[in-house]
Amino acid sequence: MHKLDWQIEGDLGPHSHTAIFTVETTSAGTARLLVGVPGDDSSVLSKLIECLAPPFYILYVLHTSRGEGDPGRYQSPQLGLDEVQSFISRFSHFFSGDARFDLWVHSPTSGGTLIWERHNLIYGYGPMDCYSTTLDAIDFSEGVPVVPSPHVHNYRQEFDEDAKALLSMFSWQFSELRPEDEQ
Repeated sequence: MHKLDWQIEGDLGPHSHTAIFTVETTSAGTARLLVGVPGDDSSVLSKLIECLAPPFYILYVLHTSRGEGDPGRYQSPQLGLDEVQSFISRFSHFFSGDARFDLWVHSPTSGGTLIWERHNLIYGYGPMDCYSTTLDAIDFSEGVPVVPSPHVHNYRQEFDEDAKALLSMFSWQFSELRPEDEQ
């Protein structure tokens, strides 16, 4: 299963990014990593997290609910690396196959943040050299990922139970969606 379908000659088919990344400059003048996640593979995020130092906070941004909870921002308590890796592993199929959310991992110690968003792109802020070295080590090359147009996000009934289980995993701190979170 996959998060994104795109239209090819009138038919919808699964979309997968190639293993490419770039470091771009934001409008604020800061460096930002942009990674296309091939095959909806959660291990890419897991490897990049190793560039950051604990403690960590996860922000689960539920922008398209299928009844598992209110749309909003769910922030985890402080977590260690093993807890974050275990969380990603536990929900890897859901994260890879459903587009109802964006997932953020933040390290206040490193000042770094990784965001796996609904289009199977990872944005990274923080230790660019480590991110680039990590991606090189797992056979990524430089290039600019592109989201196809038109495309369709998949919100799968098969993952409704995982979505409910995820929301009971921690004592999440809830806040409303921000305008940039909404689809």
